[in-house]
Amino acid sequence: MSDVLFLILRALRAPLIVLIIVYAISVAGLALIPGVDAAGNRAPMSIFHAFYVMSYTATTIGFGELPYPFTDTQRLWVTFTIYLSVIGWAYTLGSVIALVNNATFRALLARGHFMWRVRGIAEPFYVLCGYGESGSRLARALDRLGHRLVILEQRQERVALIAIKNYATPPLALAADARLADVLGDCGIASPHCIGLIALAGDDDINQAIAIGARVLNPSIRIVAQAKSHVAKVNLESFGGVDVINPFETFAANLGFALRNPEVLQAEEWLTASPGTPCPSPVRIPPGPWVLVGFGRFGGAIADVLDREGIEWKAFDPRIDNAAERRLLHGDYTENVLHDAGIDTAAVLVAGADVDAVNLGATTLARRIKPDIFVVIRQNSVQDRALVDAARADLKFEQSDLMVHESLQVLRTPMLGRFIAQQRAAGSAVAAATIERVRRACGEGSPEIWTFACDVLQPGPFTAFFQRGGEPFRISHLATDPTDPLVRMPVAALMLERAGKAQLLPADDTELRPGDQILFVGDDVSRRLQSRYLTEPGTVTWVCSGTEPARGLVFRWLEQRRRARAA
Repeated sequence: MSDVLFLILRALRAPLIVLIIVYAISVAGLALIPGVDAAGNRAPMSIFHAFYVMSYTATTIGFGELPYPFTDTQRLWVTFTIYLSVIGWAYTLGSVIALVNNATFRALLARGHFMWRVRGIAEPFYVLCGYGESGSRLARALDRLGHRLVILEQRQERVALIAIKNYATPPLALAADARLADVLGDCGIASPHCIGLIALAGDDDINQAIAIGARVLNPSIRIVAQAKSHVAKVNLESFGGVDVINPFETFAANLGFALRNPEVLQAEEWLTASPGTPCPSPVRIPPGPWVLVGFGRFGGAIADVLDREGIEWKAFDPRIDNAAERRLLHGDYTENVLHDAGIDTAAVLVAGADVDAVNLGATTLARRIKPDIFVVIRQNSVQDRALVDAARADLKFEQSDLMVHESLQVLRTPMLGRFIAQQRAAGSAVAAATIERVRRACGEGSPEIWTFACDVLQPGPFTAFFQRGGEPFRISHLATDPTDPLVRMPVAALMLERAGKAQLLPADDTELRPGDQILFVGDDVSRRLQSRYLTEPGTVTWVCSGTEPARGLVFRWLEQRRRARAA
């Protein structure tokens, strides 16, 4: 706010000086000109009365002639001062209007108001840097999950769009460069309520600067950054403490899993989708050679995966100039080049150019030659979504959709990312068992995902492990409805972490220990009911033993006497 005050004083310095001079001249003249009282005696006006008269005269209020009727000389002077003060006030008001319309002043005022509102947030929130297609979709997804958002975006027109979007809790937004440390500080990066930052700018250098700055300012928060180039990804990973998502490499890796273990990819897509999304069908990619249309970062990432899988491929691009690599063809996107690339015998076409019209044209030409070819298409612009969907490709790469899935996987439940990594290593059998367990417990819609921590600092787990005898505390107890021990909630345990080791798909009768973490899936009602096992010792005792413990002072005393007599 000091910058705002400085700008106000600098812009209004001259108008204020003019007003002071106008009032000084007017008051002095009115005080020096002699007046006459009701009896005709000389009655000079005091400085106070002169200032009072000028105050209501210059502002056009006009209370009359005080304290006595004016002489003609006084009236002539007041007439002069009226025109003089009107000129002074017109100059001042014009300067105020110019200041209000000044872009710098309005930006400083908006930033000050933004800082004041950020400081008033008293609940966990995320900082989102970049409000393009990926950023806007992630913001809506986080808002649906009940998270507060603070958004930084350089382009003012994008910030203006946030106000007209239908958010459950409107985000706080500022048009500023998130690479600057003071901007990150203003958005609350050091606040104890800030739980994470997501850098989704369109440029890798900007995302690197944002992620590194946020990591330095607050090492305790979770940071997710987009990096489209391999060099940027390596730089951020070497810095440490940043979850880096390369959309091209991630999609290519998913294609690799679809080739080896399609059930693994099916389970991952379902668990990371929005709640209620139906389970997708497994992707079955036919064996055979591949043809890649376009060979930029996207095509290169897919080619690396195909090399690791031992699959034959050819690519063509007008920008290719590498005579040493026979699989790379220099040519435009025509039917002749498709034949040269081997489209007649290919099993898969990857339309991965950075222009949607080229991808749609290549898809049409390829199907004209080979109608049953498996098509993977890349969508570059959100405006072309209807056209790309109309192409009915077998797989579609949409960067914003992939970034939302991967970011939510990291932000919502970090344990889910570890589960997916373990599941990938375990193979198709575990993935198929995961899908079956989730379907049996939760139905066909994508479930909510959360972590239950056996923290003995909480009253419930402390009672379960140290203050209760009888049957051990098990996963089946956490799946029991705390309002009715005979009813099982629609939940399923996917992974148990204990002492740094993970156990996939633990059985319901698995005995729990202090410090265990369990990854659960289910609906939101079950998640809220299960949280009672953390805070309510009586609920733990009731579910485990079938009897509700004495709660009041008198009933606890009676219970102690009953146990003493029984002993």
